[in-house]
Amino acid sequence: MISVQEEDFDHCNEYQALRDNADSDGAVVTFTGLVRDFNLESSVSSIVIEHYPGMTEKSLLTICSEAKKRWQLGHIRLIHRVGLIASSEQIVFVGVTSKHRKNAFAACEFIMDYLKTSAPLWKQEGTPQGLKWVDSKASDNEAIEKWGLAN
Repeated sequence: MISVQEEDFDHCNEYQALRDNADSDGAVVTFTGLVRDFNLESSVSSIVIEHYPGMTEKSLLTICSEAKKRWQLGHIRLIHRVGLIASSEQIVFVGVTSKHRKNAFAACEFIMDYLKTSAPLWKQEGTPQGLKWVDSKASDNEAIEKWGLAN
C-alpha cells in the first residue's frame, strides 16, 4: 500500500499492478509528482526530503485508511521518495482504484492535499543561494481545509 523510499519508481509498473488487482473496479486514477526546476523566488536544482522513519509510514497509512472511509475504493498505492532528488525526477506516486471515477479522483486529490500540508515530511530546495526550507503555501492549506483536516 505505501512505500517511503530513496530509490525511484516505475510509474508504468505501479499502474499495471493496480490494474492487475482492480478486480471489478472501473477506474484507476494515478498522480505522479515531479521535482520542479523553479519556485516563486529562484531556480531549483534539487530537493532534499527528510522524514522520521516509522512516523512517516504510520501517517501515510492513516491517511489512506481515512480515504477508504470517505470513499468506496479498491486499492491505494502511495510512494513518497525521500533523500536527495534532482530536478525533473519523480517524487511521489498516488494510485487509487474504485468502481467509479469520482471516488478515485477525489481520493487521489485528498491524499495529495494531505501530503502537501500534513505528512511528516520536510523539504529543502537546492537553489543558487543554497538549501532553503519549504513551507506549505496558502493554497495548499486551503486545499486541506476543504476536507475538514487541519494542518
